[in-house]
Amino acid sequence: MLKHHLASGAAGSISFIPHLASVLLAPNWVAVVGVAGSHVIVAILSRKEPLKALFNVAQITLATAIGAECYLALGGKPLLTIAAPLSDATSELAFPFFALVLAFFAVNTLAVSGVIAVSQSRSLVGVWKQNVRASILNDLMSSPVVYFLAWTYTKLGVWGVALLTLPLLGVRQLYKTNHQLEQVNRDLLELMVKAIEARDPYTSGHSRRVAHYSRLIARALGLSAKDVDRIGTAALLHDVGKIHEIYAPILRKPDKLTPDEWAIMQTHPIKSAELVGTVSQLRDLIGMVRHHHENWDGSGYPDGLAGEDIPIGARVILFADTIDAMTTDRPYRKALSEVQVRAELSKHSGRQFDPNICEKLLASPMFGLLFSSNVHEHTPDRSSSTVVRRARSVVGA
Repeated sequence: MLKHHLASGAAGSISFIPHLASVLLAPNWVAVVGVAGSHVIVAILSRKEPLKALFNVAQITLATAIGAECYLALGGKPLLTIAAPLSDATSELAFPFFALVLAFFAVNTLAVSGVIAVSQSRSLVGVWKQNVRASILNDLMSSPVVYFLAWTYTKLGVWGVALLTLPLLGVRQLYKTNHQLEQVNRDLLELMVKAIEARDPYTSGHSRRVAHYSRLIARALGLSAKDVDRIGTAALLHDVGKIHEIYAPILRKPDKLTPDEWAIMQTHPIKSAELVGTVSQLRDLIGMVRHHHENWDGSGYPDGLAGEDIPIGARVILFADTIDAMTTDRPYRKALSEVQVRAELSKHSGRQFDPNICEKLLASPMFGLLFSSNVHEHTPDRSSSTVVRRARSVVGA
């Protein structure tokens, strides 16, 4: 009932502590039924959707049962039947206990990640890594509490366990606080991006869409979950330099830019990279942000990098940035279709775009997700805006 939400869409809980403690005490069908029964009660009280409730009960029951089998198979014994001192029992049961914890978390995280991967059309491995990375340290630190809770029950009974309630809630608060801090950091970044986009209302939602596209493209390339997250964050911040006052009048200008104005606009990746570099935890994103307008043939800006010299994250963001320009209605043209975008990317492959990324992206099922109808649903429709923006080429926007 005291779950906390994870960034991947899953929910975390410290209920595994009493669950696994019950398996240590009695590694048999009674413990498995007890765990299943507790989740049935939670499902009823929280009024979960029947299908979700059934899945939650089934996966936690399966994880508990497999964990108990692994514990017994490796020589584990019911803690209730062991009369040896704690130190001796701990030494004897250390390996079976480790197997119990490992099996439980493996089944639990794979089952939950599998459902999320299917529902979001994502890679199972990618979702699993995201879930595990978000909680693995806390889970490992909390595992000894499982053993201590079970041992406390054998010595002090129910009242002894009751005394551990507050420390257990403290563990839960640690989990929750860590995830809340991660969410606050993400929210602050998005808040800053929204404030910047307010200078140029026509591009409202642009950075968030580019971040979404960048993550999809990075997944299509088979990059690691960590790289996907970092590229997504860099994409969210790729235009943050436009907060500088020098860009304000240019962003609001309805007419075609003069050469001097265009030269000023070409400095925004530098300003963006400088701002990103002021945050110590974001310094590894500087290259991706600075070079997101570099072209494969060296004709881009601000440094004229070419080929593999351009960070792969910057190459991914260039694809995402361009795709958003092509799939957004403009006063001078309607948004391009999936077929038209495919043709444009192929046309400029090897010149503006990395040909290897282009080939993999166009062959990947992820490409179709870039045109999902819900991508723009939270973005204001500016297609009827009375502001006439300066014309730009499709791939140079």
